[in-house]
Amino acid sequence: MNQALVITAAALCALLALGAALLLLHRSQQERLVHQRLRAITGDRRRGPRAIATAGGPWLLREVARFGTAITRSGLLSRATIGELEQTLAAAGLRGRNGLGLFIGCKIMLLICAPLAAWLLLRGFPLGGTPARLLPPAAGAIGLLLPDMIVRRMRVRYLARVEAGVADALDLLVICTQAGLGLQPAMERVAKELWHAHPDLAAELAQTTSELRIAVDPSGAIAGLGTRTGLPSLQRVTATLVQTMNFGTPLTATLRVLAAEMRQQMLTRFEERATRLPVMLTVPMILFIFPCLFIVIGGPAVIQLGRAFAR
Repeated sequence: MNQALVITAAALCALLALGAALLLLHRSQQERLVHQRLRAITGDRRRGPRAIATAGGPWLLREVARFGTAITRSGLLSRATIGELEQTLAAAGLRGRNGLGLFIGCKIMLLICAPLAAWLLLRGFPLGGTPARLLPPAAGAIGLLLPDMIVRRMRVRYLARVEAGVADALDLLVICTQAGLGLQPAMERVAKELWHAHPDLAAELAQTTSELRIAVDPSGAIAGLGTRTGLPSLQRVTATLVQTMNFGTPLTATLRVLAAEMRQQMLTRFEERATRLPVMLTVPMILFIFPCLFIVIGGPAVIQLGRAFAR
């Protein structure tokens, strides 16, 4: 009797979740058609190297993104929460119209599907006692937190790729400003030149130049480059550029000093890694190299001693 009640309750929960998802998808159908017509008229060329564009992706990703977008538009999440999520996804390099919807949709779908999968697993492989009671809630918690862990890991890798090209971008900015270009044309040129070597940094610079074209206060658009990524190196560069614009100091000289400092910081980081190398090699030497040396050096002696005792 108790087992039948549990099965009935799980089936009702699954039907309710499916009904809510279908209702939200139906409500977002009209808005989706309007956006499709607008894209057909205006075109959509804003596809960076890491943009999330599921319009032509797999069917499942499209539906999950639409479901998450409907959740964001339903008012269940506050504007502050949506803004923080968008900033986190942008710092991870996940941009595009469907990035936030895909993230929220994945969290909700995993929260619903992971406990159901754990329950079905328990039906096939029954476990008694505490593990059987804790497995579905643990699966739901893991499903809820898994997208956050993935985005956090992607953010670390994305910021590392962006920071790797800052010194090269400063060198190119120095060359462009020495040739007589202003800050905005120089950033546009550098974004084009870095597109193949450092596409993530090039996308950040391209977004900054787009903001500079329409911004009333150019210093705010430049400062947004450091705020958006949160990298100390870019924050330092943007703060220096804002001070240069406000006080009228020579742009080329300022960029040259910054480029030299960035190169020196890179050399310092490489030296720090080189000094840690002997310590990191200690464990592999003990586990792999020393046993081989002991076998080569002491092996013949052990064999001779064995033969001597055998006689």
